[in-house]
Amino acid sequence: MHPQENKLLKTPELLAPAGNMEKLRAAIHYGADAVYLGGKRFSLRANAGNFADDELREAVAYAHDRGVRVFVTVNIFAHQRDLVGLKEYLLFLADCRADGLIISDPGVLAIARKTVPQMHIHLSTQANVTNAASARFWQEQGVSRLNLAREMSLGEIRAIRAAVSCKIELFVHGALCISYSGRCMLSLYLTGRDANQGDCAHPCRYKYALLEEKRPGQYFPVEEDDHGTYIFNAKDLCLLNRLPDLIAAGADSLKIEGRMKSVYYVGATVRLYRAALDYLADNRWQGPLPAAFAEELEKIGTRGHSENFLDGPPQADNMLYDGITVRQEFAPVGIVREAGETPLVEARNPLRPGDAIEYLDHGLHNRPFRIAALHDTEGNELAQANPNQLIRLTADTTGLSFSPNGLLRKRLTSPA
Repeated sequence: MHPQENKLLKTPELLAPAGNMEKLRAAIHYGADAVYLGGKRFSLRANAGNFADDELREAVAYAHDRGVRVFVTVNIFAHQRDLVGLKEYLLFLADCRADGLIISDPGVLAIARKTVPQMHIHLSTQANVTNAASARFWQEQGVSRLNLAREMSLGEIRAIRAAVSCKIELFVHGALCISYSGRCMLSLYLTGRDANQGDCAHPCRYKYALLEEKRPGQYFPVEEDDHGTYIFNAKDLCLLNRLPDLIAAGADSLKIEGRMKSVYYVGATVRLYRAALDYLADNRWQGPLPAAFAEELEKIGTRGHSENFLDGPPQADNMLYDGITVRQEFAPVGIVREAGETPLVEARNPLRPGDAIEYLDHGLHNRPFRIAALHDTEGNELAQANPNQLIRLTADTTGLSFSPNGLLRKRLTSPA
């Protein structure tokens, strides 16, 4: 792309997951332009914290007060029984002033168009838009934004961008499903939990072995190493280094997966992508990103990274065969609840005087310090703070500026 053309590019929306109110606050604190969340009904993340009606109203008000948009998932694949109460729920979301609805089911979409015609409708990735004809069809149904399927190459994204005038939203980070954008029946078959009703048990991450029908009870490992193999287990999506390509291709919104992830994951990932977008905007959308971004990415925790279908179908090295756990070298240890020289912190892991801590300031500014002292809210000195305990923290460094909803972390392993 010619440098002059780069000047015309606009910074896309950074869209963050908000599985509960705490995660919403963290996402907004670290720079999300918009958040997506689900209520207790009609949402495809049944095991996320989700929002009761009064909490949802509070969440929208909190976000709007800070200039952040809120999109609500109504993306269940609805059976007839699931339509009961839908109209009333849609009217409630309109009354809350939610900025848009995320929908996958054509019937739900049709009901929404009639019931709340003033609301923007975003098509969920579960609708599997993978071509321009499909994109035009959904636009003709009144969809104002398309969250494209994750199984898209850069060229296909460009072709869809050229075919429609509605907004284009792309996933850039988070867990990947072995099925087309989440349409999977493994969970229902193996556990009775229906992924398409928001209750996935993630059996793609289980360990598998081979059984021969004439040898019942005799299991043969499908070995990649001594632990067996996790043959369906995909690495995590990470398009951090492809942001200039996605923006040049016409992406209006970049979406982070993770309503069921931790508040640390949400805050740290939003912070990373916010910093990347700001850096690229300041540099006329020219990469590559400095090494500090890769270093920060590793601190968040990962199953490994994949660019998925962006340059073509994934290969064997896009799978993770040796386990299901996220590699985590740093752990969240606290969330700032009140600012000040001795901030009020809610502990999330044990904290002790002398611990080496990083405070995650805005941008990629990590503020290292050691804990000089800990006190409970009544002023008693503590030898250790335990998870969920509110404490006053004294740092050994002066001049640190803590903000409410800021995150603290420490290294779990010694650096190599």
